[in-house]
Parts: sequence; structure tokens; C-alpha cells
Amino acid sequence: MATGETGFDDVTYDLVSVQYHSLKAGHDYGQYVRDARNAGQEEIAAFFEQVMAEDSQRAHRCHEFLGQLTRHGTSATSPEGGQG
Repeated sequence: MATGETGFDDVTYDLVSVQYHSLKAGHDYGQYVRDARNAGQEEIAAFFEQVMAEDSQRAHRCHEFLGQLTRHGTSATSPEGGQG
């Protein structure tokens, strides 16, 4: 499996990246929900809540995949291909 500049295999890096960005976005969306509610825009607030839930599910799915890779030893889960 190819490794990038980080020393982690590409798939692991990609999953961690998607997980991070999903969690970060979810945090930001909380403010968007508050902004919409403060503006009396409940439909928009509901939309932001839906987007936040989708990102939460995406982050959870990445976590599951990372766990599978670790359990099955099919991925280099630490720099230079070591386990741990």
C-alpha cells in the first residue's frame, strides 16, 4: 500500500481526514443552527441540523472503517507501517 508524506497508508490518511473534517464541520454547523434560529428561520435551522447529522454519521462510519483496518491488520495504522 502506498504511503504519503505522513508515513501512513493513503486509505488510513484519507479516512482520518474525512473523519476530522466531518467532525469539524459538525461543530461549525452548531453555530449555523443557532444563527438561523436567532433569525427566526426554522426551516433553514432544520436544514443545518440535517447536514450536521449527516456529517456525524460520516465521521462515525470513518471510525468504524478505521477500527476494521486496525483489527484486521490490513492497513498500516501508524507511521512506517507499524501497528500501534
